[in-house]
Amino acid sequence: MAVPIITVRPTDAANAYRGAASGQFAVGGGGFAGALQSAMQDTIGTLGHAEAAATAGIAGTANVTDVVTAVSKAELALQTAMTIRDRVVQAYQDIIKMPI
Repeated sequence: MAVPIITVRPTDAANAYRGAASGQFAVGGGGFAGALQSAMQDTIGTLGHAEAAATAGIAGTANVTDVVTAVSKAELALQTAMTIRDRVVQAYQDIIKMPI
């Protein structure tokens, strides 16, 4: 079973940043789904902050150390999200392979 490829356009990312900032994506009840949704909101917020810091750095209005720190945090958050995604896909594949 192949893992589907998801293409994210810059406008999709911008809309996700706006939705997270406005609180449009409300965290559901407790449990695993709520924890995943909360983690993704935090990741989107971190990426948005890094983008704003990078823009301010390009404009020359931000401290270079703050820009590097924000981008490093965003990179770590993205790597964590990708690792979680990979493990969820692997768990799904393991479940599919189980005999009934």
